[in-house]
Amino acid sequence: MITFRPVADHAILVDFADTLSDAAHAAVLHLDQALAARPCAGFREAIPAFVNLLVDFDPLITDHRAVETHLRGLLDHPAAATSLPAQREVLVCYDDDLAPDLASVARMTGLSTETVINAHLAGDYAVFLYGFAPGYAYLGGVPKPIQLDRKPAAVRGVAAGSVIIAGPQCLVTTLTMPTGWWIIGRSPTQILTGDPERPFLFDVGDKVRFRRITRAEFASGGGA
Repeated sequence: MITFRPVADHAILVDFADTLSDAAHAAVLHLDQALAARPCAGFREAIPAFVNLLVDFDPLITDHRAVETHLRGLLDHPAAATSLPAQREVLVCYDDDLAPDLASVARMTGLSTETVINAHLAGDYAVFLYGFAPGYAYLGGVPKPIQLDRKPAAVRGVAAGSVIIAGPQCLVTTLTMPTGWWIIGRSPTQILTGDPERPFLFDVGDKVRFRRITRAEFASGGGA
């Protein structure tokens, strides 16, 4: 059941489910694309998450009821076609000093470190949402054999570019900060682009694949 909830005087939260599912997230992306193609009066931005979409609007131009009516119309009459997700590549080096938790993940899953690496590389990743910090793109798709709960306590000072996993999710950090996720590699790929028109490498809905690189390639910024 789809629900619409007012947020302050300038937004509506559209909920498609109360638990994570591929179908609910697909519905979020579909409404996000439909709204981008046919925005309502006063529309400011839409922020997709796992199972809901926050629609922000100008309260001097429109109101909750009018925006909800517009959104229901988009849901009742979906667009004929939606754009295909872009394919993005992220480089990652799994050397020991850049992957301080790789051995622990291997031990806790009963796998070799190479098997953990190969499983991570084989994951079918998609960008579900941005959150927590600038450029923090939460990727779904970590293979079940290497899924672990978060650590009991966070670790401070985790380097930017760290490739981290927890449960079915993966993330490439963009800032030096604490995390309770498992650090299995590091990437030289720039997630923060510096372009104000497109500040992040990914869009929500994009597909992502990881490509393994050597330490020499990592040191050179990803070049051979």
